[in-house]
Amino acid sequence: MDRMNTYKYLFLFVLSLSTFLDAKSQTYADLNELTGFSIKAYYSPGNEERAKVIVGRCEKTIEYVKGLVGFAPKVSLFILNPEHWKKYATFPVYGMPHYPDSERLIIASEDNDFWKSFIPPLDQLPIDLANQIRKAYTTAEGTLSMVAFFDLLALHELGHGFHEQGGLTMQRLWMQELFCNIMLHTYIAENEPSNLPALEVFPEMVVAAGTTGYAFTTLADFERLYDNMDPKNYGWYQCRLHVAGKNIYNAGGEKAFIKLWKGLKENKVKMTDEEFVPFLNKKVHKEVAKVQTDW
Repeated sequence: MDRMNTYKYLFLFVLSLSTFLDAKSQTYADLNELTGFSIKAYYSPGNEERAKVIVGRCEKTIEYVKGLVGFAPKVSLFILNPEHWKKYATFPVYGMPHYPDSERLIIASEDNDFWKSFIPPLDQLPIDLANQIRKAYTTAEGTLSMVAFFDLLALHELGHGFHEQGGLTMQRLWMQELFCNIMLHTYIAENEPSNLPALEVFPEMVVAAGTTGYAFTTLADFERLYDNMDPKNYGWYQCRLHVAGKNIYNAGGEKAFIKLWKGLKENKVKMTDEEFVPFLNKKVHKEVAKVQTDW
C-alpha cells in the first residue's frame, strides 16, 4: 500500500473513531436525567412523573426476565416530547417506541395523534367490542387513545435488546417479533394482569377483521418485505404475532418463553422450515411451532 493510501485509511479510521466517541460522550444537556433507578434514563422537562412510571415498568421487566433467562441487556431510556423527538429519534412519526441504535430506547412522553388514530369510530362497531375498547383505552382525561397499548409496546422493544445482546440466533424475522411479543405477554400476565385488556383488545380486533385490504399476509412475504412494507400491512402482522404470543403464554406459561430462549441461544445453525418446525415442537412448545404450520 502506498503512503497516500495509508494516510487516507488512517484519516478515515480517526474520523470514524471520533464520530463514535462523540456519540458515546453525548450529554443530552437539554434533557433531564432521571435518578433513583438502575436504568439510565433521560426525559424532556415537565415529564418526570411519566418518566418514573415508564422507567419503573421497564426496570421491573428487565429484572423479571433476567430471573427467567439469566441475562439483562444494557439499555438507556429517553422519554421525549415532540420537540426532542425530532432531535433524538430516528422514527419520523411521534409516538412509536424504537431503538435509534443498539442501546437507546426512545419513548413518547405524551399522548398524540398517532396513538389516537388507531381508535375506530365506536358507533360503527358491535356494542360488545365498542365497550371493550372504551374500557381498555379511555385515558384519565376521559378521551380515547391507544396510549396504554403503546406504553406496553416499549416492553416489546426491550425484547429486541434481550435477543440482540443476548446472542440468540433468531432464525426468522417473524420469530424475533414473536419472541418480543411472548416476552411482553408473559411479563404482563405474570406481573400486571389488570393491563391484559390494554394489550389484547386492539390486536384481537385487527385480526378478527380479516385480511381484506392487505397486500401481503404470508410469513414468506414478511421475511421478504420486512424493511419495505406498508406500515398498515406491517401492523397487521404484528397484531397476528401479538395474538400468537397470547396463545403461547396461555398454553405454556413462563416455561414456553424460557424454552424458546434456551433453544435459540443454544442452536446457532440456520434451519430450514422443515427443520425449524420439529425443533420448535421438541425444544420449545407445539403452540410456537403452530405459528409456522397454521399461519
